[in-house]
Amino acid sequence: MTPRSDPAQAFREEAQELLASLEAALLSLEEQPDDRDLLDTAFRALHTIKGSGAMFGFQAAAGFTHHLETAFDRVRKGELAPNSSLISVALAAQDHIRALIETPDQADMAEGERLLARVADLTGGDDARAAGAASAPAPATPGQEKPKETTWRSRFKLAPDALERGSNPLLLLDELRSLGSATVTALTGGLPPIEELNPLHCYLTWDVVLTTAQPRDAIEDVFIFVLDDTDLRIEQVKPDQERIGEILVDRGDIEPDTLEKVAAAQHKLGELLVEGGAVSEERVRSALAEQKHVRQEGEAGKAAGSIRVPAERLDDLMDQVGELVIAHARLKQLIAGSTDLQIKSVTEEIERLSNGLRDTAMGIRMVPIGTLFSRFRRLVRDLSQEQAKDIVLTMAGEETELDKTMIERLNDPLVHIIRNSLDHGLERSEERVAAGKSPQGTVHLSARHAGTQVLISIKDDGRGLDRDRIRAKAEEQGLIQPGARLSEPELFQLIFQPGFSTAKAVTSLSGRGVGMDVVKRTIDSLRGTIDITSSPGAGTEITLGLPLTLAIIDGLLVRVGQGRFVIPLSAVEECVELTAEEDARHKGRNFLNIRGQLVPFIRLREVFGSRLPADPYQKVVIISTGDRRVGLVVDQVLGDHQTVIKSMSKLHADVENFSGATILGDGSVALILDVSHLVAFGQTLDQERNAS
Repeated sequence: MTPRSDPAQAFREEAQELLASLEAALLSLEEQPDDRDLLDTAFRALHTIKGSGAMFGFQAAAGFTHHLETAFDRVRKGELAPNSSLISVALAAQDHIRALIETPDQADMAEGERLLARVADLTGGDDARAAGAASAPAPATPGQEKPKETTWRSRFKLAPDALERGSNPLLLLDELRSLGSATVTALTGGLPPIEELNPLHCYLTWDVVLTTAQPRDAIEDVFIFVLDDTDLRIEQVKPDQERIGEILVDRGDIEPDTLEKVAAAQHKLGELLVEGGAVSEERVRSALAEQKHVRQEGEAGKAAGSIRVPAERLDDLMDQVGELVIAHARLKQLIAGSTDLQIKSVTEEIERLSNGLRDTAMGIRMVPIGTLFSRFRRLVRDLSQEQAKDIVLTMAGEETELDKTMIERLNDPLVHIIRNSLDHGLERSEERVAAGKSPQGTVHLSARHAGTQVLISIKDDGRGLDRDRIRAKAEEQGLIQPGARLSEPELFQLIFQPGFSTAKAVTSLSGRGVGMDVVKRTIDSLRGTIDITSSPGAGTEITLGLPLTLAIIDGLLVRVGQGRFVIPLSAVEECVELTAEEDARHKGRNFLNIRGQLVPFIRLREVFGSRLPADPYQKVVIISTGDRRVGLVVDQVLGDHQTVIKSMSKLHADVENFSGATILGDGSVALILDVSHLVAFGQTLDQERNAS
């Protein structure tokens, strides 16, 4: 039997997404303080964390979050402005909430008190910390399932003398909000002309759309002390009712036949109803608010309908699919000489199913890289404030998908590169202005597909790399000989050497020579590449080239001598024949004329040291990465092959021509060629030939 999932762990996973959403909303709110949707997003995240936290026994997190939620409720009401100071405190409070959820036993409670004191100072609250703990939802049994939520529509109008008798409609609205997610609209059509207005009378009607797990009785209980003199109507909202006309009819604001007549005009329904006098403008606004509420809750319900799967299960699934692919390759080889059509038909069907299962399993593992990029907004904000620099982070290509394993392992390398850009690359505002630049520096993160790879670029518009300083430091540390001739790419690659740093002083960000070597090791372990371009005074761009996946690829199986090798099929452009006469004619000139374009080629027999005579009709496999092409001369092209990538042993970690290995159908091993390295090697041979 499968063990029951831990409810507390399920809440922690949900809280991680909510905290990420909260952080993103807060950072955007700092730039767009008038955006109501961002404010609502932040408030909903806090409200959900508070309610779910209390339900699953995280009382400290729920209580702390309640105070922050109260502060942002005042922002929603227009009593406070979401200024930079409040956002800074909220971000620090978000970190504390994370600690209270992930490691409640180790959380710094004194830090929590200090944060609440800062919130109270900013909001002007005299006793914010003690205000709402009692109103936080009561904890549920840890194993209890989260109850189903229902959306209710309430319309109420208090008696005209309700204010004189001590009733406060704002307190009633707050109590309704405490039951769940609420959208409140005030109907002002009952207000008399100002000369006839009595300030002690209550003229307003309120429409409240509430999504809650509480029963109808809980809503009625809110009005228990004013129920006798209150015009109150409570109705359940149909879950599939999103059309504005249906909402108005269901509320009783218009008649069905009126809706049909206006809808026939094929214009905006709300405007036509108001122009025709069928309904007041405020009631249409209220219906629109309900429509938006229902849609938001519907989207949340769809998200809640998905299931959470531990990453280990995805890894196990991928391993099983890999074994299935290998087993199919073995079956295909066993029946290669068979004439039994039924067996061949079943084998083809298994191949189709295994291909579909492989694509599905790999698709599940693919994650938009925006989930990684969004983490760095907070990093750039905090570090720019710490260094007193005006820096903005821009992003592009966030929808580009990458294997989840890649996403997880790319976090640290990107952190080191961005920190380096902020510390070494980008100048302070006064330096930038003196250099004729904009006072605000920019770090730009982008991602895009390029053939077999995903290219991730980190670009800044700072001062650029100091070539002379890099060379001097490298000579000082004995990495290169004084006066050694190095190309610009070779010189820039020195910054990835362990212990290498050009910083004049050690800071909290850099200067100890650690970090960039971590970047190099991690990218190498992912079978990736690193390219650097830099212009003095114009900035630096670091581009990481990474394979799409680390699991299964389609490959082209080739033979060189007696050895068999796999070339990633997505890197293959075409195959051309190279006869013995052409091979002899090309000796000393390692390039082919492919439709008017010269393409350098590599004889893999020479690279691998094969001593067997070459086949009379060799093949050239043209491969490419980005805009660079090279040909690989092989003895025979054996055909396509689903390739389950197996990592090389530590003993072979430094072998650059291969990125991994795979098991063939007969149980033998074929090495997977490292396309990026071979293309770079071929281009280097071409450049050396041109230079000579």
